[in-house]
Amino acid sequence: MGDDLGDEWWDHEGNSDASEREEEKHEEQPSENTDVKTKPQKRKNTGTEKTVTAKKKKKNEQKELIIPQKKEPKDEMAPKVKRKRKKTITDVLSTSEPKPGCPADLQNLITQYFSDKRSVIEQEELKLHDSSFLSSNDLTHSLSSYLKQVCPKWAKVQKQHTEKSSVVLLIVCSSALRTIELIKQLTTFKGEAKALKLFAKHIKVEEQVKLLQKGVTHIGVGTPGRISALVEKDGLNLQALRYVVLDWNWRDQKLRRMVDIPEIKLDFMKLLENGILSGCKKEKVKIGLF
Repeated sequence: MGDDLGDEWWDHEGNSDASEREEEKHEEQPSENTDVKTKPQKRKNTGTEKTVTAKKKKKNEQKELIIPQKKEPKDEMAPKVKRKRKKTITDVLSTSEPKPGCPADLQNLITQYFSDKRSVIEQEELKLHDSSFLSSNDLTHSLSSYLKQVCPKWAKVQKQHTEKSSVVLLIVCSSALRTIELIKQLTTFKGEAKALKLFAKHIKVEEQVKLLQKGVTHIGVGTPGRISALVEKDGLNLQALRYVVLDWNWRDQKLRRMVDIPEIKLDFMKLLENGILSGCKKEKVKIGLF
């Protein structure tokens, strides 16, 4: 019977075994669709995503174009540029020789101060005649020697003065310390005359008014601010006044004169307005620049 099957049976058997093996192998291999994970597909860019991407790309291009400039190292050997400092009164005066004041200096100061405060006609009235001035100090005199020169008949003038709340001689300076110094310098000139300090430091106006009313005062030495205040309060009467001596040439530590200090200058001009200029116009008062 085996012979009857012949070669076809063998072939058929062999083919069936081979096919079975192939099927087994096929079953052992993992299926690509089931076991192996599929790779995620790339999402297509929408219109918004394309716009954002384009903006980012543009910003990156701009950053690349902006190249930071390197700061050049400072040349330590290069000369430094100095800023020009404004010259002060001290700078100007320290390089110039001091010149004694003269009547023209005071007249120019008065004209300049009242140029925008008075009319042309009023300014003409403020001009002082040469007869209104005493001889000026040529920087060689002490206060006593200068006063002896400009007031040769002081002893007689002193005795004739009997009015209270008034003075015959008024010395105007810039500070309390300068006032004390000038009073000390008066020793050899004043004789029996009484001198009174007229400044604001540690002394009230009311106290000075009482001192002026208490007895006869011949000489008043003080600052323009306090003297003006006394005149305005009727504590000091200028009717008996004959001589006004300005401490014109003296300079402080910053080489400033009395009229170079703005606040003192204002007080000084106010004092001139309060009766001294009118006294000069009436030829009762004479001004001296010490």
